[in-house]
Amino acid sequence: MLVSLHVKNLALITETEVDFREGLNILSGETGAGKSIIIGSINLALGARADKDMIRTGADYALVELVFQLPSEILCDIKELEIPVEEDGVIIIQRKIQPSRNIFKICGETVTAKQIKALSERLIDIHGQHEHQSLLYKKNHMEILDSFAGDELVAVKDKLKEKYHRYTQIRKELAAFCIDDGAKAKELSLAVFEYHEIEEAGLSEGEDEELENSYRRMANSRQIVEAAARVHQLTGNGESAAADSVGHAVRDLRSVEGYDSRARELADELENIDALLNDFNRSIAEYIADMEFDEELFATTQERLNLLNHLKLKYGDSIAAVLKYQDTLAQKIEKLQNADAYKEKLEKSLAAAEKELNNLCQKASKIRSREAARLAADMVAALTDLNFLDVKFEIQVRQKEERTADGFDDVEFMISTNPGEPLKSLGSVSSGGELSRIMLAIKTVLASRDRIPTMIFDEIDTGISGKTAWKVSEKLGVLSRNHQIICITHLPQIAAMADSHYKIAKQAVANKTVTDITKLTENETVDELARMLGSDEITDTVRENAKELIQTAKIKKAQSLMTK
Repeated sequence: MLVSLHVKNLALITETEVDFREGLNILSGETGAGKSIIIGSINLALGARADKDMIRTGADYALVELVFQLPSEILCDIKELEIPVEEDGVIIIQRKIQPSRNIFKICGETVTAKQIKALSERLIDIHGQHEHQSLLYKKNHMEILDSFAGDELVAVKDKLKEKYHRYTQIRKELAAFCIDDGAKAKELSLAVFEYHEIEEAGLSEGEDEELENSYRRMANSRQIVEAAARVHQLTGNGESAAADSVGHAVRDLRSVEGYDSRARELADELENIDALLNDFNRSIAEYIADMEFDEELFATTQERLNLLNHLKLKYGDSIAAVLKYQDTLAQKIEKLQNADAYKEKLEKSLAAAEKELNNLCQKASKIRSREAARLAADMVAALTDLNFLDVKFEIQVRQKEERTADGFDDVEFMISTNPGEPLKSLGSVSSGGELSRIMLAIKTVLASRDRIPTMIFDEIDTGISGKTAWKVSEKLGVLSRNHQIICITHLPQIAAMADSHYKIAKQAVANKTVTDITKLTENETVDELARMLGSDEITDTVRENAKELIQTAKIKKAQSLMTK
């Protein structure tokens, strides 16, 4: 579960830290107090897009830190990601937002945004304010069904993607091969010409680098010889030359070595230098002798380099690439010379790949059809709990002619929310309140099959009130038995169900607007519920109404436990 959130220098937040608890954590506050900033900061820590304008005015950076405490079964999954974890099962995620760059860390180690995303998918499920609108689009229905179907379908889809990729490759190759005889003859002629051009060059890997070094040396031989000659003159024998001077120095030290052992040691060292310098002079003399310019060799080297560069320009940026292209040409020539046999081979391969693909599509469809019936039944039960009085929910799994990497299924959620109404596509549901409840039902049903410990709902109560609000409240309470729930709400019925209640408030501090979050005491919770009830003035009567809401919530919790 999410143990704590620490935010610094983000938007209207100077610095705040909140400790979350198990069960249902409610966040409330006046409109515009900054509730979305709190959820947004969690999203930022988990890899959401960050803008430098999010950094609080006057600050150099913004910081968001999340601390999770995880059970052993979740830790086993996370170990596969090769992400650092504290010994006690604690994971600390930190993001530092700077004007020029962002830094992600997990337990103190710098990681990539991709690693953060992979980790977050196992830790937390965040329902944004407008996420329920995604239900209007049929393309999202298959994703929801596949999530419900679980690992069995995941394994089939992995194979399906692999086979689909193979199938499309063969189709493209066959389509490219189905050309007339004249075009094939032209292709064959060009391929043979290019192959022989490369073959006649007699290439060897690394040859170009060796030739370039030789060419560079020969092209600059005059400057090299002149420089080497000057060095030989300076370090050799002769007036003011190093070797002559060192030789004199050795003789001077030897003349006094009998008077002091240290002078003898220095003479020995200098004699070694004299020997090294003489060796160097012999080597540089040989180097100068070897640098005699051979015009014929230079011309041959230049011609060979021109040939290699020509081939690299046509067929690849290196000798290795050119040789690889030659291998490709050899395969192409063989195919074109045996066109009929190769086409027949491709057609057989395509038929086999299509059969494998169809089998996997059928297998995926069978799983989807089976799980669609189960998901629909679970959805009816969940929607009934959410005050849909006579709801019908059906998931249609139709087969299309077109095959994709996900199979050939077309999935659509169908619903009827009133007696006597025919089933209609979920995309035709226009009520925001109905969509919110349907999304909550989906989240509830999916939560029964996954192991994600924490769920966040940002105003799941959009468009609902009255008795329906109580139903949503009860559903969140039930969901919080096995998951940590963090929920932003404007409804007192939902807030009354809280195990922990936090208030988000905005105030002026030192001529600056600051947003902060505070865990409420029992009495403060009563006052906050009184405010949420819509009273201009919090009187004793309003407080009693708030207390009654809390008592009603306790009763409903107890009843739900009895019917579990």
